[in-house]
Parts: sequence; C-alpha cells; structure tokens
Amino acid sequence: MWAISSRPSKRVRLAGGVQFRFALSYIALIVVLLLLLNTYPMSVSIGLVFSEKNTTLTGQALEISQALSGGEALERESVEYAMGQQEFMSLSRVAVTDEAGAILYDTAYRGAGDIGVITFEHLSRVLSGSGYEAFYSTYADGNFRSQVAVPVVHIHEETVMVIGAVYLYENDLVQGAFIEGFQRDLQNFSIGFFIAAVFLALIFFRALTRRLMDMLSAIRIVGRGDYGYKLAVRGKDELAELGRAFNRLSDRLQETEEMRRRFVSDASHELKTPLASIRLLSDSIVQSEDMEVETVREFVEDIGQEAERLTRTTERLLQLARLDAPQEPEIVPVDVARVVRRTGYMLEPLAKELNVEMAFDLAEDCLVLAVEDDVYQIVFNLAENGIKYNVEGGTLLIRLEKTVDQVRLTVEDTGIGIPEEDIPHIFDRFYRVDKARSRARGGSGLGLSIVRDTVLQHGGTIEASSRLDVGTRFVVVFPGVGEE
Repeated sequence: MWAISSRPSKRVRLAGGVQFRFALSYIALIVVLLLLLNTYPMSVSIGLVFSEKNTTLTGQALEISQALSGGEALERESVEYAMGQQEFMSLSRVAVTDEAGAILYDTAYRGAGDIGVITFEHLSRVLSGSGYEAFYSTYADGNFRSQVAVPVVHIHEETVMVIGAVYLYENDLVQGAFIEGFQRDLQNFSIGFFIAAVFLALIFFRALTRRLMDMLSAIRIVGRGDYGYKLAVRGKDELAELGRAFNRLSDRLQETEEMRRRFVSDASHELKTPLASIRLLSDSIVQSEDMEVETVREFVEDIGQEAERLTRTTERLLQLARLDAPQEPEIVPVDVARVVRRTGYMLEPLAKELNVEMAFDLAEDCLVLAVEDDVYQIVFNLAENGIKYNVEGGTLLIRLEKTVDQVRLTVEDTGIGIPEEDIPHIFDRFYRVDKARSRARGGSGLGLSIVRDTVLQHGGTIEASSRLDVGTRFVVVFPGVGEE
C-alpha cells in the first residue's frame, strides 16, 4: 500500500463513483452465487426425493399387483382378503379397481362400496392393457404428494389380461419438513454470508479506492508543477508497483524540469554575452567622435566575431530543438569512410593553423543506416574538438572499424584531456570543462550534446575516456548494414 508522503491534499472523489461501481458489481456477484446456492441444492434434493418416491411407491404397487393377479377377474371379497394381508406403512390411500375402473377396495372408504372416486388422470391408460405404469409427485408447502398406479394382470396361456389396477397415494410431511429445514438453514447461512461479504467488500473497496484517490491527488499535484511530490509506497502488489512507477516518473519530470530551467538559463547567458559585447562595442564607436579608423576597424571586427558566435549558438540551439522534436528522418545507407574523408578535408585548414597532425585509419565498406548530414555533424564535432583542445604539434587519429553487425568510429587526440570528475557531464548541454578556455576557443557547450543526441537517435552508442595531459578518446558504435 502507499500513502501521500508530502503535505496533505484535498481528497479527490473518483469520477463516476468507482468505489460504488466496484462494490455494486461485487455484491451483484455475491447475490447471484447465493441465489444459485439456494436454488440448485434445493432442486437437486427435491429431485432425489421424487426419484426415491417413484422407486418405493412403484415397488409397493407392483408387490400388491402381484398378490392380486391369481384369478381371471377381481372380486371384492378376494381383494379385501388379499389386501388385509398387506402392510401399507405410511401410505395415505390404497385403492384397487376392476378392469372397468370400479373401486373394489379403498382405504379411504372402507365398507362404502363404490362411493370413492379416483381422480388420477392416468388411471385409464393403466387399464388400457398397454402395460403402462403411472407415477406423479408434487412438492408444495412442505408436503410431498405422490400418486402411483400399476395394472393388475392375469396371464393365461400366454395371454396377458389386465383385470384391474392398484392405486397408491402418499402424503409425506416428514421429508417435506426436512426439506423445509434444509431450506431455512440455507437461507440463514446466505443472509449471514451476504452481510459478511458486503461488510468485507466495503472495507476492501474503500481501501482500494483510497489508494487510487491518493494516486489521483498526487497526479494532480504533480500536474500543477510540484514535481517533488512523492507517494510513500509499501507492499508488492500491482498498485504498489504503479506507485513506484509514478515516483520514477515524478523524478524524471523533476530532472527534466531542472534541465529545462538550466537550459533556459544557460541559453540566455550564452545569447546575452555576445549581445552585450556587440552593444558595448557599438556604443563605444558611437560615443567616440575622434576614434581612429584603425580602432573602429578593430571594434567592427570584434562585433563581427561576436555576431558569428551568436549565429553559431543560435544554429546549435535550433539543431538541438530539431533533435528533441519527434520526427522520422529519411535514413539511407551512408558510407562513413567517405564522410570522414570529407570532414578531414574541411578541417585541414584549422589543423594546420593550430599545428595538429590528422591521421586516418579507415576500413572500407563501413555502411550505416542514417542521415548523411547527421553522420557528418557527429564526425565534424568530435574532430573539431580534438583539434581545438589539442596541444601544438599534437595528433588527431580517426579510426574506422567494421565488425559483423557494427561500425565503430574512434576519434582520439593527444590534447589537454578532461578531468575525471567532468567526464560524466561532458554531454550535458552548455557544460564546459574550462569555461574561460572553451569560450576563448569558440565553444558553446552544445557540440557534444548534439553529438550524443544524434548518435542515440540513430540507434548508436557513444563513450568517452580521457586522461589529463595525455588525451581524450571518443568511441561511437553504429548498427551496421549487412551486405546484400
């Protein structure tokens, strides 16, 4: 679970009542399960009783029918004698009819002749001679009412004659009371279970939605710009993992906001410095009426240099903005060796000016899928830095190697090197190891940041290593293009 770890915030109610909908769905499911619990076992139990009644009563009726099947016809005296030998146990009514349906014996109307009437609608089919046996049972108000009728047959010389029928009726209150008690127990259990389930559901969903509402509150607070707001996360469930992901996102947003502010501050400073110099120099020219022409020329040259510096900084800022914007550049197979040679040709005047020797060790057929201008920008920035921050008489080596699935570009110089504590930050925007020396050499602190972003955009990696007064090495690895 989690809790808000910063200042308390106003409780936010989830839109649409998520807690209510969750609880309602859960309760509806419990209700359906309890309905099944109260109907299915009862239905099965009643069905089992019906089956037992069918078996028991039909067996009793057949036993009586067997006792009455000795003669060619049923007579009242013989029937009464035979029935007197039977035990009817819990039967509510036992009746015997002749082949025409006239009652010869009836426990409900003993001695009353044919006064009794059997209303069992299947009796006529039993007497039809088709060997039909009828059973019917109902359950209502805690009472099982069961009826069965079987034919009494006489067999003479392979001739089967129906000479009457046996009718049994049972009114069973004992098993009805058992079913009713079972039903009451199920209902009582269901009521108790339902109350407990609702209580637990309310507790569970309240705890669940409280965590969701805490998350929603935190999201709204972070959305207002308070990126330091955190959730105190405990537990290992999915919601706890969601809270950890939120905290990671909040940290990333805070880092991004700090980078944005630092970027704006540094960009403002970088743009303000040349503008201030241009303004100072132009004011000096305007306010000095007797300034020598040579001095004016020097001031104008300085203004031009500051304007060029301002232009370079602006172009690099625009390039970084393009790299940050989502885009899908057109990528084509680029021969990196050809790009390196073109870069060396462009930087040769600068290398001669600073007395730096350029050396190349280039493997052929080093193809990468990229934008050629982007590859040129990478090589140019790394090589230019290797020349600018080299020592007089130093060397810049550009090596290009090819493996099965990679192209490896190494730019290594014998220059002044980079302090170890500065290496993790050299790809940050506007970061300069020695600000005074970098500015003096025209550095803006954006070149390596552009290189890093461009390399990553093309699926590559870049690493830097350096030793003071020994030199610096940059290694760029691109995914290669296989031969077709």
